[in-house]
Amino acid sequence: MSEQPTFEDKLQQLESIVSQLEKGDRPLETALADFQTGVGLVKDLQKTLRDAEDTLAKVIDNDDELSDLELTND
Repeated sequence: MSEQPTFEDKLQQLESIVSQLEKGDRPLETALADFQTGVGLVKDLQKTLRDAEDTLAKVIDNDDELSDLELTND
């Protein structure tokens, strides 16, 4: 059973793809496949960030229940 790649692993893979595409020395078919992989990674990374934001926007109340964080500008 293999481990799922971490957020950081996916980000590093995306950075590598972008770097290779910026060089412009890859065959078109390979560049298109890399681009598609990169788009998939971006979607995964965005979902992970949205989920993290949702989690951070909640706090645990006295009953160990999650509730929305209420921000005030005092």
